[in-house]
Amino acid sequence: MKNIVIGQYVPGNSFLYRMDARSKLLALVVLMATAFIIKDFYHMIGMVLLVGFILVAGGLSVTRIMRGLKPVLILLLFTFSFQMLFVNTGELLYTTDLTLTLYNLPIMMGIIIFWMISKKYVKFRFIYLLLAVFGVLALLATFAPGGVISSSRVQIYSDGVLGAFFIMMRLIIIVTLSTILTLSTKPTDLNLGLERILKPLSIIKINAEEIAMIISIALRYIPTLLDEANKIMLAQASRGVDFKEGKFKDKIMQIISLLVPMFIISFKRSDELANAMEARNFVPGRNRTRLHVLKWNYVDTFVMIVVTLVFAISVVIRVVM
Repeated sequence: MKNIVIGQYVPGNSFLYRMDARSKLLALVVLMATAFIIKDFYHMIGMVLLVGFILVAGGLSVTRIMRGLKPVLILLLFTFSFQMLFVNTGELLYTTDLTLTLYNLPIMMGIIIFWMISKKYVKFRFIYLLLAVFGVLALLATFAPGGVISSSRVQIYSDGVLGAFFIMMRLIIIVTLSTILTLSTKPTDLNLGLERILKPLSIIKINAEEIAMIISIALRYIPTLLDEANKIMLAQASRGVDFKEGKFKDKIMQIISLLVPMFIISFKRSDELANAMEARNFVPGRNRTRLHVLKWNYVDTFVMIVVTLVFAISVVIRVVM
């Protein structure tokens, strides 16, 4: 939970912090749409480099962004593996047979048992898990003497590898751009920017202010609630509860014991927020003055021109190719 960085704001003085919240939101949407339009390998690499340039030029920590990507590593790995193994179109790149026999079965069980015992002493557990999985697969693919218990063939095609690559890159780009937005934008500016962008929805009787308020409050309280959850976990750990070890049933009970105080804290926080808004005479839908006023600058115009050109070039390349 310490790795969640979406919703946090880090002060800075780069061009990202001088941009208007509206231009950052619009640029985010345009770049995300561009990532889904691209279907060429080298253009996708260029898109990743562009996002990396924005990150570095914006003065944001690459380490912080990488830490924010850590919670979605399991999703990325699952998506990559699923796409690569189950897409059977294109050129055949690799094929092998995974054979389970009476001889390699005890070795496989030994690898799994050794991983379960030793994982608590390893710092990078995710990488250690990947090594254990690859070790089991290498064992089944290269060492298969004796009587065969079961056998299956794994085939990897070019379309599966490309599809897995594009899906993984798009997820990384989306998470990175969303993190850049929240790290470089104050919650008040983000709320005001959302209100201005969603203002046309009032034509069809949709209250843009309430939608913007809900989104900004959700983003604002993500790190707060995660911090409270971490405090509860530390308090329970001091009383002997271990969230990382134990049987599956025990882990479910531990999660339930964490959810109950989290719900109580969430309702308490929401009640405090409602009282604070009432004390400031906040009435949804009423016109009110603003202490912070958004200003569109030259840097906003320049960034919007650049991202629009990137989007237009991507569309042209997609149509031509």
